[in-house]
Amino acid sequence: MHFLVVWGTHDTGLVLSCAFALLVIILAISVAKLPPFLGILIGALVFSACVGLAPARALTAFQTGAGKLLGDSGLIIALGALLGSMVAGSGAAARLVHALLNPGGRPLPVWLLPWCVAAAAMLVGLPLFFEVGLVIMLPLILGIASSARQPVLRVAIPALAGMTALHALVPPHPGPLIAISALHASLGTTLLLGLLIAVPAVILAGPLYGNLLTRYEAYRTIGERNSLSPPNTPNAPNLAAKAASAAQINPDTTGPSAALHSSSAAHSTRAKRQNTLPPLSAAAIIILLPVLLMLARTISELCLPQTTLAAHVLDTIGEPFMALLISVIFAVIVLGWVRRQPRAEIGRTLHDSLPPLAVLLLTIGAGGGLKQVLLSAGIADTISKVAIFSPFPFVVLAWLVAVCLRQATGSATVATSTTAGLMAPLLGGMAFSPGQTSLIALSIGSGSVFFCHVNDAGFWMVHELFGLTLKQTVMVWSVLQTIVSVTGIVLCCVLWPMMGH
Repeated sequence: MHFLVVWGTHDTGLVLSCAFALLVIILAISVAKLPPFLGILIGALVFSACVGLAPARALTAFQTGAGKLLGDSGLIIALGALLGSMVAGSGAAARLVHALLNPGGRPLPVWLLPWCVAAAAMLVGLPLFFEVGLVIMLPLILGIASSARQPVLRVAIPALAGMTALHALVPPHPGPLIAISALHASLGTTLLLGLLIAVPAVILAGPLYGNLLTRYEAYRTIGERNSLSPPNTPNAPNLAAKAASAAQINPDTTGPSAALHSSSAAHSTRAKRQNTLPPLSAAAIIILLPVLLMLARTISELCLPQTTLAAHVLDTIGEPFMALLISVIFAVIVLGWVRRQPRAEIGRTLHDSLPPLAVLLLTIGAGGGLKQVLLSAGIADTISKVAIFSPFPFVVLAWLVAVCLRQATGSATVATSTTAGLMAPLLGGMAFSPGQTSLIALSIGSGSVFFCHVNDAGFWMVHELFGLTLKQTVMVWSVLQTIVSVTGIVLCCVLWPMMGH
């Protein structure tokens, strides 16, 4: 059957209305400076008006979509923030980074520094939101660059790439977990494939791109021109405040807001001053524990009869919510009580990580509401027609939808959750293998970080922390994320036929 036979004026109207609504969201967030939650809500109402959806029905759909998404992911995000606050506040992340960059107490060769910084950033990025990880890594980046007499960006870009790739592709970050839940993908398969794709993406966007960019004078001298202070100097404590200030320039739509950053960084700085960093073994176990529990669940599904007690136990503790809950409790015990930290300080660290989540949760909920309004208007049928007749595989179509939503909303998590919700109804009638379903989830995650620009909180954070011009920020941050995104979709396409039945 020919494409034009099944494509009608209704489909054209839906596509044009959706494009107009995305433009409204971009203008509301970037030009009118409205909070992302409000901008997305306005965009959803504009779309419903364009397609003739009754306001009452549109609002009901928005509330239903927001409630369902937050019901599925809200508690997981809260537990992730609690774990991140303990890892950051105790100095566990800093301990692990120092150990990786100074094996045996000896500094690494200069040529190896960007590669090890990228690896350290990937490990630090496992339990932490991007912004918190950057605040922790920043003093280390500046100190390494200063002591090794290297351009700041040659060290910073690998760190940014490592944390970006983890945020987009690897559980337990909210975006990948939401996509896995919506598409009913295998958690373990997605985690392993995500790591497999993340490593080459980080190599290309990190050490290789960093070395290329710093060949140019304008980028090689950035640290010198802006007089960024290395750690262990009188100005070192101000780095956390500078990072928190940068995070407040634009509403944070991809992680906890500046209050969490400043609190975590302040605790980390205090811990280092008092020389009370936790042991390396404890730091490594806490950071890797949620991933290890999830992998244990996958291994049990492959190797153990599902009727055995061991399989039931591993299935329970490897579920994302339970894995994060166990990790939080373990972190409180090991990083807090065992090290005789005051209970009031532990409680304050945990408590301070929760209020800033309001912006993140509202924005993610708005993304779920927008998805439901689009589905109520019949956008899933329109996308299915495109998928059937498109020359691109379904995995590329999912990536393109995520790219469009990221450009509109400025949030990787919102783009991932909304795209996964739109794609999920289409998977039922398609014979995809479990591996291919995981690749669709990862293609969505890859699309969610394509060319992040002025409506992205991370864009302004990098802009301020490193004293860049807008053009330089585009070259450093936007291009870096685009490399991660394009590498991700290319590898998804390469792996696609291998994951068939």
